[in-house]
Amino acid sequence: MKTLELRKASKALADYAANLGSESIVVTSNRKPVAALVSLKDVDRESLSLSLDPAFLRIIRRARAEVRRGDVYSLEQVKREMLIAGDSPDKALHRTRQRAARRKPRRRS
Repeated sequence: MKTLELRKASKALADYAANLGSESIVVTSNRKPVAALVSLKDVDRESLSLSLDPAFLRIIRRARAEVRRGDVYSLEQVKREMLIAGDSPDKALHRTRQRAARRKPRRRS
């Protein structure tokens, strides 16, 4: 990833964008990041939109924290929880949520 100090930029923005390739350029002002030129080659708009959504980023941070704590489930555990004989998917989901709520209090981040 390249860095470009704003006051040292000598070309038009379009020139920098045209020469990105698959790289990104972080634009700085007084050595602090203020913007980025990011290549959108092979990136769909949904992925871009999600990557900039604060709510989605909170979900990702929370999930990563759960993994660090070891609060994860194997595929076999998920199957056992969700596929108990005779249960509808809705009933199994409801039961799983109830168990999770008893295990630990939910925190908002």
